[in-house]
Amino acid sequence: MMKIDKIFIDMADELNLGGIIASVEPVLGGYMHKMYSLETTGGKYAVKLLNPAVMTRPDIFDNYKIAEDLERKLQNADIPIVPALEFGGKKMQYIDGQYFYVFEWVDGAATESKKVTEAHCEIIGAIVAKIHKVEQTETPSKGFTIDIDWDCFIELSKEKCPEITGLLTDNRELLYATQQDGNAALKGLSNLSCICHMDMDVKNVLWVGGLPKIIDLECLWYENPHLNLFQLTLDWCGYMHNDVDFGLLRVFMNAYIREYGEIGADWEMLYNSNLGIFMWLEYNTKRALGIECKDEEERQLGINMVKYSIERLIYYNSIKHDLLRELNTL
Repeated sequence: MMKIDKIFIDMADELNLGGIIASVEPVLGGYMHKMYSLETTGGKYAVKLLNPAVMTRPDIFDNYKIAEDLERKLQNADIPIVPALEFGGKKMQYIDGQYFYVFEWVDGAATESKKVTEAHCEIIGAIVAKIHKVEQTETPSKGFTIDIDWDCFIELSKEKCPEITGLLTDNRELLYATQQDGNAALKGLSNLSCICHMDMDVKNVLWVGGLPKIIDLECLWYENPHLNLFQLTLDWCGYMHNDVDFGLLRVFMNAYIREYGEIGADWEMLYNSNLGIFMWLEYNTKRALGIECKDEEERQLGINMVKYSIERLIYYNSIKHDLLRELNTL
């Protein structure tokens, strides 16, 4: 007889999904939340259990509400997304002390970062441009700055997580230089703002018969389109495995420009403003130190992500000259 956690039984019952007919299986890929496949008499679903530690943040529900509203706008604009299902007029659900989303199951798969082709970049570059054109506004700068006390983290790690002490200490200069350059660059970004998927990397696009389905829409937000383009181009062109392919980069950028129009970007400013992996490192440092996690499994994931993120920062710093030279020829 199948052993199924109570939350899935209650979920299927309360949301009228039907009787569960197969084992509830974890779905690999998520680094922050946990995904499961749920097969019932009513169909097959993907369930995202939201990280309890994340849900304690004071602004989290407002942020998710904004993302849900943006998701509806992309759906209305015929962007190929996999939206969360609504029950009782709500996307986010809460049962047995757990917040979660339910999605229709998509029988597709993400490509591997090392297997991205020019065809992938051609398609995704154009879709990013279409997303950026859905809604644009001029938003006054909020003067956002980053002020991370890496020395404090280093001291805490000596007692709470010696596994990362050496990594943080050895790269202290790089961490503070990245933070300083990033804060200076952020002040120079234009006030142009649009709908952006802040994590539309290779793992968050499923391919079905050669066509994309975009997932992880909780990461929708208003952002500067040039910065979002810069980040996503790198993610699709090899940065995920520390091997940027400039041929793929040209295809992605040119596909975007054909759909969006000329962008007139300051590439060095965008390079220094690209702090996604830097902020991911901060979050995972907190997880490794037991600050942003609820259990040992998640703490270990944080340790692994600290190692991965620092590796990425070192590589990113090493390609600055060649990357900017290539971008300035577009």
